[in-house]
Amino acid sequence: IWWLDPELTYGNAKPFVFTQGHSVCNRSFFPCFDTPAVKCTYSATVKAPAGIQVLMSATQSSYLEEEGVYQFYMEYPVPAYLVALVAGDLIHADIGPRSRVWAEPCLLPTAISKLSGIVERWLTAAESLYGPYIWGRYDIVFLPPSFPIVAMENPCLTFIISSILESDEFLIIDVIHEVAHSWFGNAVTNATWEEMWLSEGLATYAQRRITTETYGAAFTCLETAFRLDALHRQMKLLGEDNPVSKLQVKLEPGVNPSNLMNLFTYEKGYCFVYYLSQLCGDPRHFDSFLRAYIEKYKFTSVVAQDLLDSFLNFFPELKEQCVESKAGLEFERWLNATGPPLAEPDLSQGSSLTRPVETLFKLWTTEPLDSVAAASSVDLTKWRTFQTVLFLDRLLDGSPLPHEVIKKLSECYSSQLDSMNAEIRIRWLQIVVRNDYYPDLYKVRRFLENQMSRMYTIPLYEDLCTGTLKSFALEIFYQTQNQLHPNLRKTIQQILSQGLNPLPAIDTTAVTTDTPAMVIEDKVSEATNGAISLRDVNVSA
Repeated sequence: IWWLDPELTYGNAKPFVFTQGHSVCNRSFFPCFDTPAVKCTYSATVKAPAGIQVLMSATQSSYLEEEGVYQFYMEYPVPAYLVALVAGDLIHADIGPRSRVWAEPCLLPTAISKLSGIVERWLTAAESLYGPYIWGRYDIVFLPPSFPIVAMENPCLTFIISSILESDEFLIIDVIHEVAHSWFGNAVTNATWEEMWLSEGLATYAQRRITTETYGAAFTCLETAFRLDALHRQMKLLGEDNPVSKLQVKLEPGVNPSNLMNLFTYEKGYCFVYYLSQLCGDPRHFDSFLRAYIEKYKFTSVVAQDLLDSFLNFFPELKEQCVESKAGLEFERWLNATGPPLAEPDLSQGSSLTRPVETLFKLWTTEPLDSVAAASSVDLTKWRTFQTVLFLDRLLDGSPLPHEVIKKLSECYSSQLDSMNAEIRIRWLQIVVRNDYYPDLYKVRRFLENQMSRMYTIPLYEDLCTGTLKSFALEIFYQTQNQLHPNLRKTIQQILSQGLNPLPAIDTTAVTTDTPAMVIEDKVSEATNGAISLRDVNVSA
């Protein structure tokens, strides 16, 4: 349960509270069987002061104004982690026939402009693939930047961090992913956290089927390439033999299941589901199977064998071919082998969007650097966000770069990137930090002075503390700590206090002149010397 003082909200007017139940946190909210194997309906009575709007993940609600009492009822059985509450200075607007958006008053116009009309389009596309949407309403509430993850699929009421509003393509993907959870995760749930891929891998597959239907195959392939790049980056950090890279990961006693939330759960799970779809020959045949799977198991919890048995029973010809035992691609190996996916999807339909990224990256990283003229003629403002972040991520992977390269990159692109969204800017600033490029350090300071979100602060502090800029990081933190949630403040303090090699003092006055203006962090922050940071593991629930 996260209690926020008014200063930690956008409006700075009223206090705010929200809950985050995933994976096993709701046992601190109410007495429950806090396991996804157990589902039940629930009702709740909530009393709140006048002027505070209360919402819950429920199908029915009412409000007695004279008593200040809200009543909620969820008529369908859900696991404990999907019971959610939020209360604060929230107002709403309808954005479709069964959807409304809730946000603080100062954010509502932006939320409306980004989502009006299109959420119904996504719901309709999902229904055409996987059957009726069973939860009645699909509402969205935007939470302050203290929200610890990007998004959470609470039934009837998706929670999303407000910080993502400025990044249109990320907003699209995050909301569609949560829409997909309405079928995969909420209606049919993994019975154990050791098989979280049953929710996340299937939801990621469904998300990409929905984006293909609504935005085309090229866009879907671009987003997939970006995520698979991140998966391989995470694998380099964790090692191919790490047991957390299994789909059926073993939960040791006392381990928080949230520590197992990683890109393998999503992307390796997705690759297995995609492989199953390819065995059918036509993704529409696989859609038909998934509709039958949802109909059979909705409002229950399942294990992997339920899914795989249903798959083979639905396609008896595949069962006769013993596809589950195909050499090198055995279902058992998919589930229990460490390392990368056994097979990855064909992304050639996205080449019109990924090829320009590969070409530009090669121009900047092939020695001698004699193609600057050609590279500088590329206008990144014309690119899609996922193209730009894919390009910047690959530059990050290659950092530190030769000084001449980073200098020319800044000359060509720094001013263009300044006007882009935070997902793009943070990557450029990480390049600046990893290359000790002092002329642009003032932009790092300005960015951190205006960010209160975990996903946009932790990666930069990790990079600053890995290199020679720790004193610069300390100075910024001491100036901005009061605007950070105590949990985030504590995490940054742990990063700043890690026992790194003694760092030389630097003259920060020379580099800080300003101009006007996936609970994986515990694991990852232990390895800040690695070539990865939290940007690679920021995932929706």
